[in-house]
Amino acid sequence: MNLVFLFYFFVLGLGLGSFYNVVGLRVPVSTFLKNKRSICPNCFHSLSWYELIPVLSFLIQRGSCRHCDQSISRIYPFIELFTGFFFVYSFYIFGFRPELAVALTFVSLMSIVFVTDITYMLIPDRILFFFLPIFLFLRILVPLEPWWSAFLGASIGLLMLASVIVISRGGMGGGDMKLVGLFGLVLGVKGVLLAFFLACIYGTCFHGLQWIVNKQGRKKPIPFGPYLVMGALTAYFYGEMIITWYVRTFLTFTL
Repeated sequence: MNLVFLFYFFVLGLGLGSFYNVVGLRVPVSTFLKNKRSICPNCFHSLSWYELIPVLSFLIQRGSCRHCDQSISRIYPFIELFTGFFFVYSFYIFGFRPELAVALTFVSLMSIVFVTDITYMLIPDRILFFFLPIFLFLRILVPLEPWWSAFLGASIGLLMLASVIVISRGGMGGGDMKLVGLFGLVLGVKGVLLAFFLACIYGTCFHGLQWIVNKQGRKKPIPFGPYLVMGALTAYFYGEMIITWYVRTFLTFTL
């Protein structure tokens, strides 16, 4: 694997991850196009270019604004590194095959959703509807096998989350439902079922650990979007491997 291309996709991911932070933080509060330049959310000082270098600026400034000394959210370098890593990993897995376009777009959506939901507990329709036609086009251009799995998966994802919302009486939101519908379009039938199953496992484990460590109330609402992101990425990159392992294990114990 050419190290130059790996480095290129990592730098590309870092740069886009910085942009996705801006999208995820501004779109839910309708300020995406109001501030042309990035500003400190505490003192509102316009940031210079050398204060906006992904990850590096955060490290040099020791995680605080150089103007007001207030802490900078760790979500910024995390999403930059998150996007950079998965861009590199996508290229490592797919190379320059057409599926790479699907992978990079999917990682981009996951980065933005992670920011919006962990910050505002909201997955805006504007973001989901922006990506919907892109995924439709990509899945027509780069179809799953069988081709109809993407469209059936989208339908199953929507119906599955709609049922959860009704049964839980609002335990999940409409944004989660639409997001899982997009999962189905990208992952297909088996993938969307696996993604939601894994998201529930991740959520149970992490929230249970958080409750034990921090003694937080069980009824405190938690954003489920980050767990959906984790489940979806696991299913996208390792879905076939997990399903094959499960089937083999199941058959071993039943025969």
